[in-house]
Amino acid sequence: MAFLAQIQFQQLAHHLNMKNTNEKGHAYPPRRVNWQAGFSLFELLISISIIGILTALAVISFSSAQKKARDTKRIEDMKNIQTAAEQYYSLSSTYSYPSTTSAPTAWTINGQAVLNLFPQDPKGTGWTGYVYSAGTTYCACAAMEDATKGNSTDNNCAFNNTVGAYPFFCIKNQQ
Repeated sequence: MAFLAQIQFQQLAHHLNMKNTNEKGHAYPPRRVNWQAGFSLFELLISISIIGILTALAVISFSSAQKKARDTKRIEDMKNIQTAAEQYYSLSSTYSYPSTTSAPTAWTINGQAVLNLFPQDPKGTGWTGYVYSAGTTYCACAAMEDATKGNSTDNNCAFNNTVGAYPFFCIKNQQ
């Protein structure tokens, strides 16, 4: 029995040793473990470049959207000023336009407010603000960031009927 156990043990040992040998019994070189758990430097550079390009495109797009929104707000403000000035003119017994624009002044006539606050440019300080001049007529202009949305060559209501890029959006009296 001991002899049988010894043969089984030798077969098992031989079987375990055969893992690194070929069919002729020659030993294979030990296997190297080739782990590729990370990224190569080239792959990382390409990934970072793509992320950088996408970020730049997003920033440019966002900046453009902000400019468009500010210009839309300027046009809206100019139309509100025009509506308030015309309303002021209608309610005035002397048929005149309001003369003050300094914030936070309200335009009131006969105890009725026609413009609660004179609007401020959405870009804030350091940017060309709204220009308003009044007398028997009035002119109000806002400098536009996108010159294709303007309708005047300067902030004195120099309207131009030709197609082109004008840096100011202006309104004037309708009476």
